[in-house]
Amino acid sequence: MSQRLGFTTSIRHLKVFESVVRLNGLGRASEECHLTQPAITQALKKLEAQIGVALLQRCGTGSYVNEFGAIFHRRAQRFFSQLELALRELGAAEAPVSLRTLASRMSQTQLRSMFAIVEHGSSAHAARGLGLSHATLQRAARDLERTLRVPLFARTASGIVAMPEAAEFARRVKLAQREIAQGVDEIQAARGSGGAEIAIGAMNMAGSVMLGSVIHDFVLSNRNASVRIVNGNARELLIQLRSGDVDAVIGLLREPGAEDLIQLPLAETPYVVVARQGHPLVQRRSVTLADIAAFEWVVGNRDSTRRLCFDALFAGRCTPPTQIETSSLPTIRLLLSQGDRLALLTSYELMHLEDALAFVPYGPILPAPSIGLTLRADWLPTALQASFIDHIQKLIGESLLPAKGLGGKRASVISIGSWLRSERSPSVARPSG
Repeated sequence: MSQRLGFTTSIRHLKVFESVVRLNGLGRASEECHLTQPAITQALKKLEAQIGVALLQRCGTGSYVNEFGAIFHRRAQRFFSQLELALRELGAAEAPVSLRTLASRMSQTQLRSMFAIVEHGSSAHAARGLGLSHATLQRAARDLERTLRVPLFARTASGIVAMPEAAEFARRVKLAQREIAQGVDEIQAARGSGGAEIAIGAMNMAGSVMLGSVIHDFVLSNRNASVRIVNGNARELLIQLRSGDVDAVIGLLREPGAEDLIQLPLAETPYVVVARQGHPLVQRRSVTLADIAAFEWVVGNRDSTRRLCFDALFAGRCTPPTQIETSSLPTIRLLLSQGDRLALLTSYELMHLEDALAFVPYGPILPAPSIGLTLRADWLPTALQASFIDHIQKLIGESLLPAKGLGGKRASVISIGSWLRSERSPSVARPSG
């Protein structure tokens, strides 16, 4: 499953912190959390020790967040908001306790057992993967069911397996946990003592080509940043995006968009027919559909945008021979250079392969797709993540004609990272000391 659960801490400690900040004092938080004031103080000390900074300043009128506490409180608010939504959609009953109280009763051991069972397919495989006894893992999973009073697992011959509801709940909990990890990253950045990981999903071909020209300059100016590129097809990467395993996906945008995702077009990059340098069709002034149908084609994998465009191009007509399917740009380059095969590439991809491949004068091929970013609709990027997105936008804008994007304006004159932070950030009350 995720390599990015990152920083995790007791949900109970997070609830104590959020209550103290919201109520401006230990006494009122003690009543709300049903804990003694010494227990509240101890929970806060453990949380601060884990993060490595003080989050609160105490005075005669109460306890208030400092600079780091304000950063972390914003993420804690988002964490509980997402966790409560996950519990509500799971069907966990609010009575006789609130969803926030119910959330604080879940332990990290219980959650890790659920994540492992969802990932490995069964409790037996999960136990082997974690190096735990089968009985220990099953007990933690069943304890989670009892805590939430919602069925999550079904018994089989190989142990218990996650029900679909459990898989969706696990995905949502992971996203909530990412908020806390990002809060820690933001605190370290504010202290000037650390960087953070940026995970970008690059769709096969278009996305991979694009990122190669972006990363070098970005890491030179952000020495503490760690950039992880995850390659895959659109379906695989969108699953990882929804689970928080990647922060954004770059590549060809597909229609229609989903409600839980936003698509930010960066530039139009129409498909063109390409062949090797010196191909018989390259020297012609114009080429017909019959001309390109006479040659063998290398086509994209099924359900890819590239394959759908190819199918639409020859719909109702004689389809050319297509023995090879691939979404690997190096493979396409090799296959085309060794014979007279044809393929569809975006104009952006062709720009990077003009030494080996050439434009075949057929077209235009409509509709012209856009290259862009796909993000989670509720995502709040860190400053570093927002800066990386702006960097992608800037370099692409310099190499391609920008597509019309947000609000009908050209994407090249809008700071996407800044737009994300301003539009997606909740208002955070600044505490007074």
